[in-house]
Amino acid sequence: MKSSSRRSSRPAVRTPDGLDQVYGVHALESLLERGETPRELWVQQGAGNRLKEVVASAQSRGARITEQPRDLLDQLTQGAAHQGVVAFCSPLVPEGEESLWLKLRAWQASTPPLLLVLDGVTDVHNFGACLRSADAAGAHGVIVAKDKAAPLNATVRKVACGAAEVVPVYQVTNLSRTLAKLKDAGVWITGTAGEADASLFEIDMTGPTALVMGAEGKGMRRLTREACDNLAKLPMAGQVSSLNVSVATGICLFEAVRQRQLAS
Repeated sequence: MKSSSRRSSRPAVRTPDGLDQVYGVHALESLLERGETPRELWVQQGAGNRLKEVVASAQSRGARITEQPRDLLDQLTQGAAHQGVVAFCSPLVPEGEESLWLKLRAWQASTPPLLLVLDGVTDVHNFGACLRSADAAGAHGVIVAKDKAAPLNATVRKVACGAAEVVPVYQVTNLSRTLAKLKDAGVWITGTAGEADASLFEIDMTGPTALVMGAEGKGMRRLTREACDNLAKLPMAGQVSSLNVSVATGICLFEAVRQRQLAS
C-alpha cells in the first residue's frame, strides 16, 4: 500500500562560515552599544519600521544586510524568538587562566573580587542565565572548566541578553587546582550544597569571594567540594528539595551584594 503523504525535504540553511548567530532585537542592540559590528544581518522580509533604526545602525557600521523569509529564520534559530533579526558575529572565546591571575594581581577596585565558579554546568540555557545574573550582581568574572562545561555559543548569548559579551569567562584546565590558587591569593571559596549544615545567609561574603555552583542533580564534584573553605545551603521551606542552578546562582550572588552594601 502506497502512502499518500509527502515528506518535505527542505535543505539545511547555509550560514556564513565561522560566525556565531546572535538573534533578537535586544541582543543586537547590546552588540552595537558595545561597539561590536556584526559581519552580516539577516532581517525578516516585511519587518517594517520596528527594526528600521537598529538595522540602519548596523548597516552604517558596515554590516551586510540581507532580507530573508520568516520561515527561514525560524528554521535557522530552531523556533526561538528571533524577533525578525539574526546577526552573524565573530565567536566569543573564553579567556585563559593566566588572565585571571593577572587581573587579581593588579586588583585596584575598592570592591573585593566576587567570582562565580560553575562546576559541571553543561546546559547552555542555564549557563546563559548564570552569566546574566553575574552581570546584574556585578560579579567580576565566571570560572569554568574546559571539560563538562557549556560552550559560549549563540544560545548562551541570546539567553544572557548581552552579559556573555561583558562578563569575563575564564576557562581553566583543572578547576580544583584553580580554587587552591585562589585561596593562596586570599579569595575565600564558598561552595553550595544541599546537605551543608550552614545557611548561605550565615556565610560572610564581604571579602574576596568565589561562589561555587555545582551541576543540577550531581552538584559539585568531589575534588571541587574538597577545595572549598565553606559549604552552604539555601534554606528550603517548601516541598521541592532544590532549585534550578541559574535561579540558585542569582539568589547566592545577590546575597553577596546585600552583605557588601550593608558593610560599606
